[in-house]
Amino acid sequence: MQEQELVRVAVAIVGGFILGGIPFGIIVPRLIGGTDPRTIGSGRTGGANVSRAVGYRWALVSGLLDVAKASVAVLLIVAIGGGAVPQIAAALAAVVGHSRSPFIGFHGGRGVAPATGGAIIIAPYILLAIFPIFAITILVTRISSIGSLSASLAGGVAMVVVTAVAPLAPVYFVYGIGVPGLIWLFHLDNIGRLLRGEERRIGGRKTGAADPSRDPAV
Repeated sequence: MQEQELVRVAVAIVGGFILGGIPFGIIVPRLIGGTDPRTIGSGRTGGANVSRAVGYRWALVSGLLDVAKASVAVLLIVAIGGGAVPQIAAALAAVVGHSRSPFIGFHGGRGVAPATGGAIIIAPYILLAIFPIFAITILVTRISSIGSLSASLAGGVAMVVVTAVAPLAPVYFVYGIGVPGLIWLFHLDNIGRLLRGEERRIGGRKTGAADPSRDPAV
């Protein structure tokens, strides 16, 4: 790899992490005088928990901003002439920054929104293909974490297959494995609750219990 490309990769990692770390899930509620999502529900700053704090309308605003920060991170690398490697580095770094934000004590969301933002630029065809999986899974199960886990896994498999068949540069294998890998990593507590039957459904009770309690979804 040429020296200039190495510099772009370094810029992509740092820039993607910083942009991804901007905690819109806290900024938006604070600007409107709403509840800090870290004090309720799962304590996460992702869209589902923000909706519990300030409602779906403002959660949509913060969610779209979370999507945009990863798209911007990748587009900035494109603007400075970066190829596939730094673009993918920026996308992955934005997911990590979102979930381990340096601005809020390395806390954050699950990484789904910035993963979507990166895919809009890098692999929009994969994103379009897996969106029905995400939507249908949530409609059927009413569990947001299952939708995120299912869609990310399907997207990763699709990316790996497309990379092998097309073929694309080997770095796309890293992207196809890295994005769902990070999303599943940041959902480990959700996975534990799903296995125990304790994950709550959207607008309802936990999967395996009749008594409502602290909502652990995304």
